[in-house]
Amino acid sequence: MLQLQHHIFATSIMTGPLSISQVDAIIEKVKQSSYQNFTESVSVDEVHFLCETALNVLRLEPSLIEIRPPVIICGDIHGHFTDLMRIFTRVGHPPDRNFVFLGNYVDRGKQSLETAVLLFCYKIKYPETFILLRGNHESSAINRSNGLFEEIGQRYGQQHAQLLWKHFNQAFAWLPYVGLVGKRILCVHAGLSPSLQSMDQLRKLRRPVADPPNPSLELDILWADAEPGIQGFRANTRGASVMFGEDVVANVRKLLDVSLIVRSHQPVKNGAEVFAENRLITIFSASNYAGHGNSGAVLVVDASMNYTTEFFPPIAE
Repeated sequence: MLQLQHHIFATSIMTGPLSISQVDAIIEKVKQSSYQNFTESVSVDEVHFLCETALNVLRLEPSLIEIRPPVIICGDIHGHFTDLMRIFTRVGHPPDRNFVFLGNYVDRGKQSLETAVLLFCYKIKYPETFILLRGNHESSAINRSNGLFEEIGQRYGQQHAQLLWKHFNQAFAWLPYVGLVGKRILCVHAGLSPSLQSMDQLRKLRRPVADPPNPSLELDILWADAEPGIQGFRANTRGASVMFGEDVVANVRKLLDVSLIVRSHQPVKNGAEVFAENRLITIFSASNYAGHGNSGAVLVVDASMNYTTEFFPPIAE
């Protein structure tokens, strides 16, 4: 049973972690299913056990996880499963390509289940080269009312909604906060924090945390926004965390000895947007987000740490 104490998940271990062959079978079911028959193809029990298996992989990872290039960096997906599959088709599937996802897998779009299930499957199969970071929607306080919980109830039935939602969030609470590509590209979901002091501090971030407190370094990583025209930090108009200016990017790059910061969190018209003299890039991979007609994008980092942006035109709803 899921229990909260001081914002920490007490993880109860379910029986029945999945074998790799069972994970392979789920991958094929997800790929072959349609929106209408997904819940007939992938059973409730399979999703429960998949969450447990993913949790057991994620809990072994550090809060700051390192990966070597080449790598594809993907921004918010938000249940846009068609966009996710289009990314794999365009740039390559795992394990042929390495991936870092910047969080926000669920809510908003209509296929959070397919998205989270497939990403968990790939994480289990390729734990060292398929990196899933945490976004602000991988928190129970957010995805309870922004799509995931409702989608589970509508598609699997209300009798399964509460427990399945809790099991997803048990796994989400173990997602690492920070990625580091080739020791030079810092990857976070949202942004920077006035509490940030060192790379070692990021490595020691505590997990599992159900819903990070406000204020905290963890919350800023999940919620902070880049804001043109300001200096330093200001209170965020979202009501949580902070906004940061270009000078903060320069200071953090020097503090952590990184050359580039990549984040997501804010929808951008073309799928990618530069900030602070190209030293911070916002990547947003869900196209036509909320019907706004934006393109999606991913950042392609080659073995020499050179990077290009791959753009995807909006998909009509």
